Amino acid sequence: MVRKPAAVRPPISESWRRSRDAGVDVAVMAAPLVFDRDVLADARGAHPLERHLPMLEGLLRRVADETEHLMVITDEAGHVLWTQGPPAARRAADAIGLTEGFRWAEDTVGTNGIGTALASGRPEYVYAAEHVAHVLHRWSCAGAPISDPDSGRVIGCIDVSATVRALHPATVALVATAARLAESRLENEMRQRDEGLRERLLPHLRGLRDAGVLVTATGRILADLTGLGPAGWRGRRVNVPESGGTVRLPDGRAAVAEPLGEAFLLRPPGPRGRHGLNAPPGLAPFSDDEDGAEDAAAVPPAVGAGPPLTLSFLGDGRPHARLAGRPVTLTLRHAEILALLALHPRGLTGDGLALCLYGDDGSAATVRPEIHRLRQQLGGVIPARPYRLGCAVEADFLTVRRFLDDGDVAAAVRLYTGELLPRSDAPAVRAERDELAVRVRRQLLDRGCGDAMWTYAQTEPGRADLEVLERLRVVLLPGDPRQAAVASRSDRLLDGEI
Repeated sequence: MVRKPAAVRPPISESWRRSRDAGVDVAVMAAPLVFDRDVLADARGAHPLERHLPMLEGLLRRVADETEHLMVITDEAGHVLWTQGPPAARRAADAIGLTEGFRWAEDTVGTNGIGTALASGRPEYVYAAEHVAHVLHRWSCAGAPISDPDSGRVIGCIDVSATVRALHPATVALVATAARLAESRLENEMRQRDEGLRERLLPHLRGLRDAGVLVTATGRILADLTGLGPAGWRGRRVNVPESGGTVRLPDGRAAVAEPLGEAFLLRPPGPRGRHGLNAPPGLAPFSDDEDGAEDAAAVPPAVGAGPPLTLSFLGDGRPHARLAGRPVTLTLRHAEILALLALHPRGLTGDGLALCLYGDDGSAATVRPEIHRLRQQLGGVIPARPYRLGCAVEADFLTVRRFLDDGDVAAAVRLYTGELLPRSDAPAVRAERDELAVRVRRQLLDRGCGDAMWTYAQTEPGRADLEVLERLRVVLLPGDPRQAAVASRSDRLLDGEI
């Protein structure tokens, strides 16, 4: 290690200690290359800063283009995803690996503006001999971490570097301002998503007898329906909930997490009323006449009205549903019907539903008894002429489709716990199951990050997916504890043991 100057700044001395503990060699000549061209393209496409790159480039262009400065944007692990600067600066940077695909964490090259900012979680600047590696003593750099306001985690770093002994003080302020602006953009996107969730879910939750707290999948409180919590609860966090798990609210009360697609409703534990609602209209049993026409005395709710229905149909577990928070036991056939009606919000005729369920051998007469039995469980949420779901629906497979349409691969994979109703032989369900599986896998390989690929590899289809496992072996960093599991499973697949 280099000898400390007489007066060393505390952030630098702390970084030197971390670098020493990581075993960084002062003679290291360059950062390591960790991403090839294809993996780099995937990492860029999956990163939330990609869509804000023009703003960041525009803000820093004057510094990066009109001087010898280089702008660098990395992910949370210090992998360089984008750089911008004049030719002379880029040539000098190429010599030390300060370019796309290389890793600038403290444990690889020691103290530097990128790795030190990521390690400390605050803007940092490193001048000349403050670097651990001797090859970097002709460089100075300033970096600022960027945090995701949704998860609260650091997702990247923005850095300006140059071959000078010291940067202008304004450079340090510039990167900090750019990071805050990026976070502001991310927060605006988050608030738009939050408002969309509230608009879609709250109208169907306010009538619940046991009102609860609506939270995001990352544990942020969107709305308190109990009337007991202070208004300031919105935006506060609870532990990330799991379906059916117990969560502590900010005031210490226990609540049970009920899934609502990409959100959770935290409700008091214990028994609830039969429907969970204060006598909502349209829950009387139906009597069917031909092609599903219901008793005129039973008025079906308008589409989108009535108690919310939540469907969890992905994965190998038993399909289950909740109506206004009340668990509903489903047969596979009833799950197939609900899935098909959720996929066809404008409804299906009796003949159309029979074709989806049985193929050419089906008939409306076969469907009617199943619809009648399903209505006895769900009440008046299935009007006829045509058959449809006359209530708000949150289904895990529909949410995955929405995430894929929006290009949010990480969120789609997080919710995709397995195939849609894997034991179903209904022709239309099989077609939707296959299409969704192909879309998830294709977008994962095209744009997914390492964490998303690891999550997918834990699902039933992902466990034996050799292409995903081989990509993981490239993407995961050396020393990552997941590398051993990926290598073992991949080798066993190649040997035909799985």
